[in-house]
Amino acid sequence: MKKAITLAVVLFAVFSMSLFAGGAAESPQSPKVEEQAPAPENPRVKLATTTSTDNSGLLGFLLPEFTKDTGYTVDVIAVGTGAALGLGEKGDVDVVFVHARAQEDKFVDAGYGVNRKDVMYNDFVVLGPEDDPAGIGEAGTAAEALKLIAEAGADFVSRGDNSGTHFKELSLWEGAGITPEGSWYKEAGQGMGAVITMTNDLQGYTLADRGTFIAMKDSIDLVVCFDGEASLFNPYGIIAVNPELHPHVNFDGRHGPD
Repeated sequence: MKKAITLAVVLFAVFSMSLFAGGAAESPQSPKVEEQAPAPENPRVKLATTTSTDNSGLLGFLLPEFTKDTGYTVDVIAVGTGAALGLGEKGDVDVVFVHARAQEDKFVDAGYGVNRKDVMYNDFVVLGPEDDPAGIGEAGTAAEALKLIAEAGADFVSRGDNSGTHFKELSLWEGAGITPEGSWYKEAGQGMGAVITMTNDLQGYTLADRGTFIAMKDSIDLVVCFDGEASLFNPYGIIAVNPELHPHVNFDGRHGPD
């Protein structure tokens, strides 16, 4: 008996092929034959993902190909990782695509998700003004960079939204032995793109993912002031919502709203 292939695994396969096989030339002896994907019984998939994934432009590039190849249309809800996992816990989405491994493992261990797969990685960077008034470019670690920002009282804009980026930022402050507070520390409660724009307006600092920075760098004055530390590695995982807990989810392309 064939094992059922979940939509999360299909998404993972398409993402992986697009990310790791991009740019390969077609052999003139083996022209690509376009085949129309069969129409699924339930062709809509609800995907909760992070604002950084959405702001980077990745989904806008990949999902039209996914629809063409599979016949599924993906409805994207872009929120912070915490909110995305919350939607999965309630069964309000079919798949979550996030980047906070500890929270992902708790989600799966609690029975809310199944079939977690590594998809890709990004990395975190500290953005700031080109003249770097806090001098974080000379820091030896990311925690030291944040400590220099706090000591200088330079404006720092936090996501403040329980996103994967926010979780990482809080861990860096903890590593620095600092509880950030005061007028210099601003909690936005916004997604990555909005926070980068706010930081640019203030000419302050923020922790961001590199993908969103690359997508926005031509429209802002901020630069990468600190990067490259191993702790700033930022892996992403995709997880199907558990159909045993939420039987209505579109786990295999056949289930839909009651």
